[in-house]
Amino acid sequence: MGSDRGNEMATATSTATATDMSTDMSTDKGIHTARDGKGIQITEPAMKQLAALMQQQGTDKVLRVGVRSGGCSGMSYTMDFIAADAIQSDDERYTYEPAGAPSFEVVCDPKSLLYIYGMQLDFSSALIGGGFNFSNPNATQTCGCGSSFAV
Repeated sequence: MGSDRGNEMATATSTATATDMSTDMSTDKGIHTARDGKGIQITEPAMKQLAALMQQQGTDKVLRVGVRSGGCSGMSYTMDFIAADAIQSDDERYTYEPAGAPSFEVVCDPKSLLYIYGMQLDFSSALIGGGFNFSNPNATQTCGCGSSFAV
């Protein structure tokens, strides 16, 4: 992406225990799901940040969310904007509709979806620990750096 916005996407962190998930879900952050009720859950702060980033990306871009091998605990999260024509035929596609902003699409490959189904994406503008944060009910372990997990 070549801009500081790319760094924001690359610094996504994870937090994932069953206790954290139930606590996060009970807060009044306005949880959003895709139009069809599926996909990852996105809090209101994350929805606003993603909508702003999507507008900066221009047209014909979608957000790809997934996991890859690596990190201290074995797997790490990925988030990046891709061209709409780069969507694979087996990707799951979810449309999100933030209030006061254009809708946007999130795509995820089927293998990653097994690990992140039910995940909640949040955003914090805090100086320490800020950025995108993942709460994953499927994770059994996270590492101290907060960017990797194990299932």
